Amino acid sequence: MISTGVVSPIMAVRAGLRALLGHSDVIEIVWESHNLADLDELPEGLDVLLLAGLVDGLQDLERLLAGPPGQLAVLILTNDPQAGLDLAGLPLRAWGILGEDSRAEELAAAIQALYYGLLVGDPSLSRPAISRLLFAEGEPAGQLVEPLTERELEVLQWLAQGLANKQIAGQLGISEHTVKFHVSSIYAKLGATNRAEAVRLGVQQGLILL
Repeated sequence: MISTGVVSPIMAVRAGLRALLGHSDVIEIVWESHNLADLDELPEGLDVLLLAGLVDGLQDLERLLAGPPGQLAVLILTNDPQAGLDLAGLPLRAWGILGEDSRAEELAAAIQALYYGLLVGDPSLSRPAISRLLFAEGEPAGQLVEPLTERELEVLQWLAQGLANKQIAGQLGISEHTVKFHVSSIYAKLGATNRAEAVRLGVQQGLILL
């Protein structure tokens, strides 16, 4: 079971999250609180911390995580992209950001992905944080020969969902020829020779949001 904690200042939100995740066979909510100040009481071995309805920032979370990187993964429900930027700067095993209106299946899938150490997020919310990771101190993250452009990140995301070039072209409103150009560029930058390898490398480097 994935041990999960829930933090929200709103009792109804905490109850709603318990109800949404209560049908999962692999997720168990073992701890909850109304504020981040209670994080000193986190149970040992907690896998994922789910934050919702927070408006005071993540200062207490930063204090708790000060020091060597830990094993905690954090998922925050918000419509503010700034939260992703805050999470990206913390020594977390994994992090994710989803909109406040996310469905139960999206929450469950995100928690499971975080448990396995993957980055998770709505692209519109997480893109600023991913860009910061890619261009931190002017150096690309991971083993990239050259950082992927915003359009290439979008194409890579659709590749991970199994779409063909023609389908990706339709999704992005560009020509199939342009998609092929982007795919070739992605291969070169990731050091991949096919789609499966590109997706695998993209996941490893946190470029693909599940």
